[in-house]
This record gives sequence, C-alpha cells and structure tokens, in this order.
Amino acid sequence: MTASLRARRNALFALFFLNGIAISSWVTRTPDVRDLVGASTGQMGLILFGLSVGSMIGIVVSGPFVSRWGTRPVMAVGAVAMAVGVAVVGLGAGLGSGVVVALGLGLVGFGMGGGEIALNIEGAEVEQLLGRSAMPAMHGFFSLGTVVGAVAGMVLTAVAFPVVAHLLIVAALMLAALAVAIRSVPSGVGRRATAGKAGPGPDGAVRAPAVWKDARLLLIGGIILALALAEGTANDWLPLVMVDGHGFDPALGSAVYAVFAAAMTAGRFVGGRFVDRYGRAAVLCASSLVGAAGLAIVIFVDQPWVAAAAAVLWGLGASLGFPVAISAAGDSGENPAARVSLAATLGYVAFLVGPPVLGFLGEHYGLRPALVVVLVLVAAAAFLAPAARPAQRAEAKVAERV
Repeated sequence: MTASLRARRNALFALFFLNGIAISSWVTRTPDVRDLVGASTGQMGLILFGLSVGSMIGIVVSGPFVSRWGTRPVMAVGAVAMAVGVAVVGLGAGLGSGVVVALGLGLVGFGMGGGEIALNIEGAEVEQLLGRSAMPAMHGFFSLGTVVGAVAGMVLTAVAFPVVAHLLIVAALMLAALAVAIRSVPSGVGRRATAGKAGPGPDGAVRAPAVWKDARLLLIGGIILALALAEGTANDWLPLVMVDGHGFDPALGSAVYAVFAAAMTAGRFVGGRFVDRYGRAAVLCASSLVGAAGLAIVIFVDQPWVAAAAAVLWGLGASLGFPVAISAAGDSGENPAARVSLAATLGYVAFLVGPPVLGFLGEHYGLRPALVVVLVLVAAAAFLAPAARPAQRAEAKVAERV
C-alpha cells in the first residue's frame, strides 16, 4: 500500500468517525432534549422528520454535485453541515424550541445524506484499489464514533452536564478534525467516474440511467434499506424504547445505546474477514437473521435486562448490511459510482420514512409494537441476500439451469 493510499484510507476512517460522533452525541441526549422542548412521542416523530427531510435533500443533490465537483468538496460540505447542525440542536434544546431542534436535525441530515453518499463512492474506489474488503472497516469507524459519542453522552447525562455546552463542544471538535482529514482526500474522484452519465456513450452503451432498470441492483438496495432502517431506528429511538418501553432511566437508556453501538463497531471491524471467507450473500443473510432475532427479543420479551442484552444481537445484525451491500452494488456492473449512489439513495429512504412512521405508530400503539415494522423488513432482507452474489457467479448458476 502506498503512503498516499494509506493516508487517503485513514482520512476516510476519520471522516466516518466524525459522522458517528455527530449522530451519537445527539441521540444520547434525546430524552433530555425531549424534556427541554416538552415534546410527546408523536411530536418527537415530527421533530425527527427534520432529520429525514434534510437527509433526502442531501441525497438528491449529492449525485449531481459529486458528478460536477467530485467527492472531496461534497464530503467537506456535508461534514460542516453536520457540525453546524449539532450546534443548532443544542441551542434549540436550550431555547426549548422544537422548531429550532428540527432545523438543526435538518442540517445534520443534509450533511449526513449528502456527505455519506460521497464518502461511500470514495470508499468503494479505495476498496477496489486495495483489492480487499475495506468498506466494513470504514463503516466500523462510523460505529466507533457512535461508541465514543455514546459513552461521552451517557456520562454527561448522568452528571447532568448541560446539553447546549455538550453539543457545542462536539461541533467545535468536528470542525477541527475535518480541517486536518480532508487534506488527504484527492479531488475529482466522483467527477471522473460519473462524467457523461446523462446518455449513451460513443459506443452506444447507456450509462447511469440504466442502473435504475437493473433488478439485481434494486434488490441490493432493498437489503440496504432494511438494514439501514434497523440501524437508523436504533439511532433515533433506542434510548426512548428502553426508557419508555422497558422502564430504564435516561442514563441507562443511553448505556443500552452504547452497547448497541459497540456491537455495531465490533461487527464491522471483524466483518471483513467473514466477507472474504464466506462471501457477501452469506454474510448478509446471517446478519439479517441475527438482527431480526435481536429486534424480536426487544419487542416481545418483558424482561428489561434481557431486552438490553438483545441490543447486542440487533447491533451485530445491522452492522454489515450497509457497507457489504454497498460493495456489492459497486461490483454489480458498469459505472460503479452511479450504482453506489443509487443503492445508497435507496438505503437512505429509511431515514425519510422511519422516524415519522415509528413516531406515529409509537404514539398509538407504543414504541415496542411499532418496531414490528422494522422486524418484518429485516427478516425479509435475508431472502434478498442472494442478489449480493458476484455477478459472474450468478450468471454461472443461470447457465447451469439452461
């Protein structure tokens, strides 16, 4: 591995880590923010809708922006938006304004939705240059960021440290780290990969528009959607599920989220070995089944500490879905940047529909029963896993049947 490639990989590790810090710093203070703004479960769903709207705006503009300017500026703008959004969430909580909190979450979502698509495009190219599985480790640093942020949030919640000061400090640290990491990211990556995507090339081959018609790629996107929803649901609701659904106090609710994040981190750092040994399809099938088991225990078992322990299964199950399926999408055919962008977009739909739907269902039926929707989708992902097989292997199976 050359020094420049190592620095580029390490920069991606750092940028994924910063995104994890941003998410978990807000999530662990969710009960406190809810109390400061005086929101009900349904109102929290509407506030979280700001995160969803921001995410989808970021997703929609990310592809064209990467196509025009490359991944580096999109990644930088996304990280800045997340840092500013975290600060605004803190200020909104201090002001007791749900609207300001929703605006801050919109900025967080915009940075996450747009910046992470660029990060995944960049990461897929680095993985190909390395010649081995690397996306799980990159997403592992995101999960490591969630662990660090969750542990800090748990401690600060326990000592009643002010939410405003906590989130402002996190925002300042994120901006400082971004200024260092972004220097190692080359310019023009996505721009080169997506140039000329609006129509047929000189040889008459259809470029990016054809990816929307690729049934296999859409199935991979379905896997991402289901397992991203499992991950996003924990990010948005797990502390409240433990507080309101299982009777934990806010500090312990944050601790359960930290356990979930630790399981996600462990799964992603060791998952690359399993992918290289058993293949993407087998790993995605096993991940879906393990995640479904964890969700089922949280939903249906009335023993609080058993449910808390099940967060480990939930985290392990959700850990490899997004990174492994993204790699599968990039290898599923020509124009990998467009394929990664499409698959990631389908996955981030989970962040649009998840929070408000679960908030609405939670208001009427309780948060634990609302998680049944997530459970069904995660279980269904196990049946979609064969779509992640390498294209040549899938084609060989078809040839054998013929």
